[in-house]
Amino acid sequence: MQALLAIDQGTTSTRAIIFGAQGHKLGQAQKELEQHFPDDGWVEHDAWQIWEDTLQVCRKALTDARLSAQDIAAIGITNQRETTVLWDRKTGQPLHRAIVWQDRRTAARCAQLRTEGWETRVQEKTGLLLDPYFSATKLEWLLDHVPGARVRAERGELAFGTIDCWLLWGLTGGKVHATDATNASRTLLFNIDQQCWDEELLQLFRIPAALLPSVRDSSYAFGMTEASVLGASVFIGGVAGDQQAALVGQACFEPGMVKSTYGTGCFMMKNTGTQRVQSRNRLLSTVAYRLQGKVTYALEGSIFVAGAAVQWLRDGLRLIDKASDTEGIARSTGEARGVYLVPAFTGLGAPYWDPHARGAILGLTRDTGIGEIVIAGLQSVGFQSRDLVEAMQRDGSEAFTTLRVDGGMVVNNWLTQALADLTGVPVDRPTITETTALGAAYLAGLARGLYASPGAIASLWQCDRHFQPQMPVARREELYAGWKDAVRRVASS
Repeated sequence: MQALLAIDQGTTSTRAIIFGAQGHKLGQAQKELEQHFPDDGWVEHDAWQIWEDTLQVCRKALTDARLSAQDIAAIGITNQRETTVLWDRKTGQPLHRAIVWQDRRTAARCAQLRTEGWETRVQEKTGLLLDPYFSATKLEWLLDHVPGARVRAERGELAFGTIDCWLLWGLTGGKVHATDATNASRTLLFNIDQQCWDEELLQLFRIPAALLPSVRDSSYAFGMTEASVLGASVFIGGVAGDQQAALVGQACFEPGMVKSTYGTGCFMMKNTGTQRVQSRNRLLSTVAYRLQGKVTYALEGSIFVAGAAVQWLRDGLRLIDKASDTEGIARSTGEARGVYLVPAFTGLGAPYWDPHARGAILGLTRDTGIGEIVIAGLQSVGFQSRDLVEAMQRDGSEAFTTLRVDGGMVVNNWLTQALADLTGVPVDRPTITETTALGAAYLAGLARGLYASPGAIASLWQCDRHFQPQMPVARREELYAGWKDAVRRVASS
């Protein structure tokens, strides 16, 4: 059997999907993940719950596929990036809840470092900006606020990792403390040109080197699972951050190809090949993937809230019963009629990078109803996507010929057409929209020898539906001007 098990540990849920070697789905299981909000702008997860949920969904996915661990050729792991875990090397117990990528508690620290003139130096080394989004200030905060953590870290008693690293540690029974180059590149501690942890940055953020994992290729023989985990030892061959895994799952292996993933947040990523592009428009330069020691880079725009806005409409405002209701509501309502929802619940990401901005619904009138607010929530995803398209083009990207989209939101045909209409870019949705998990599976299969090359993976990609922009240009520009005005109103300065 040449089945591949993908662990897709996301911000709001943990999933396991089993794929055949041709990319078809054989079985899956999913469990929602509880969010913790202990203070304004703070977001945490229970790392132990993530581990237990991972075991549960992996076992259920095997049952769903009517397979056993012996049928799995390899495991791939993909994960919410930047989320930070600190744990005891001896007991494996986390010292604190995981601090999630959305968390803004270190905004003041990042502002201090910018004032001190560090941002240019940090960007030169990491391709990133000084923002609470990334792992370094989260880890620094944990070392400063968990009693005894800094002393214990310096003694080598503790381990740091992003979620991939935490799961890899658990799956191997604590034998492997490693990450891949894509996840390392999101920490603010990794030099993406030299492909190593950067001593100057470790000193800047006061991070003991003893905490850090080894950094491997994205497709690599990471190790074997403990037999007790799934019932037999299984080869672990792929690790990548969720957006990089989606780039692989979308087969964007050629420079210039672009994908955009719509999950909790929205992340647009352009393959820039072996050349790292330094953004002049506050986008990120990052590692797309590393195969056989060769680095491919990407330009990325990160939006913090996309699907999370729909989740808020459901759970916070209780305007809908389930996310899928939004498509029917949008079709029956027609237009938002001047209503804009700016979902800056944890600040604004690219290209604004405003951690102090807060969300708002603007343009309300007496006849505004649920439908207008739902449409405004969906359209906010399209407007933010256009922000990224324009920033990439200002950075020298040629006009987009197409945008490959994926993630849970794009099963909504109304939304996907709105993406094409509001960005003015043709949109392709693949047959398999779980491309994050699929990319992790492909990386694992590549390490196992199921695929001869990335080209063999690219040949498996299939388009489900093509969405051509239909909105008149004048209307698109009118709506976008309203969006820009709404963003100005919620900006912190």
